[in-house]
Amino acid sequence: MENVSSYRLFILDGFSELGAQRPVLFLPFFIMFVLSLLANSLLLYVIISQRSLHSPMFILIAGMACVDLSLPLFFVPNMLLSFLFDWKGISLIGCLVQMHFIHFVGAFQSTLLVWMAVDRYFAICMPLFYHERMALPGFLKFVIPVVFRNFFLNTLMVGLAGRLSFCVGEVMNHCFCEHMALVQLACGSTSINNLVGLLTAFLIPVADFVFIAASYVVIFSSVLGSGKSGVKALHTCVTHIVVITVSLTIALVAFLSYRIRNGLPAGVRVFFSTMYLLFPSCFNPIIYGVRTTEIRQQILRTLMWTHFFQTAPRS
Repeated sequence: MENVSSYRLFILDGFSELGAQRPVLFLPFFIMFVLSLLANSLLLYVIISQRSLHSPMFILIAGMACVDLSLPLFFVPNMLLSFLFDWKGISLIGCLVQMHFIHFVGAFQSTLLVWMAVDRYFAICMPLFYHERMALPGFLKFVIPVVFRNFFLNTLMVGLAGRLSFCVGEVMNHCFCEHMALVQLACGSTSINNLVGLLTAFLIPVADFVFIAASYVVIFSSVLGSGKSGVKALHTCVTHIVVITVSLTIALVAFLSYRIRNGLPAGVRVFFSTMYLLFPSCFNPIIYGVRTTEIRQQILRTLMWTHFFQTAPRS
């Protein structure tokens, strides 16, 4: 009789359909990885080095850059090595640790957008109370509950996945340890895991999106009668909405591809799941750098100074 607990080493075999062409994927993913590191590092440097950008809104953008900078580090290097050298093995413990970091840190992409919506709400709808509400003691009331929510739900989801017995096989059709990709390899009932996974998705990204949507409805309603100053303040809201729309669309496709019966090839599901984590890390710093006037001006100034020192004659 087969030992259902025998699988403690798994094979991450995403994009296996490409066969010998799989190493070709190294180049586009490497370019996106480097772009993510450079763009987010530049954005962080500009915000940290410029005192004029030390307001709550820009600190939150810096927080998003920290998330976008760190998230690819948890899975992209291992994925690139897999493409080049066919290194696909990962232990169960390593898989669970990677899963926890990816889901916990990734949850803050939507959570930071919630905090940005709160910032814009107080800035536009309650400007007289903005500094009081966005000061650290007051803002912690919005920070602590959602941090606890993210940690508790993701720890519960990963902990339940670690208690499963695996007998279907050791090959995981993915490039990193995604929750449902691991659960599908378990034998016996996984209804609790599916339920907690759905609950986590509902209470984090879906709940965040509902809160953000409600906040911007109130903000837009307030701006309609506020004249030009209100329209100018709304410019940053449009930037956040662009980021939300792109991130949510990719996340929704990735989520539904694993939970709804469909004819999508396995490679397409893996692609969208990977893009859900990697694409926002490349896209967010670019859109914030382009659409946020203060950041754009400081980035251009920084790049011009760098170019000046590189081209200045040396004595």
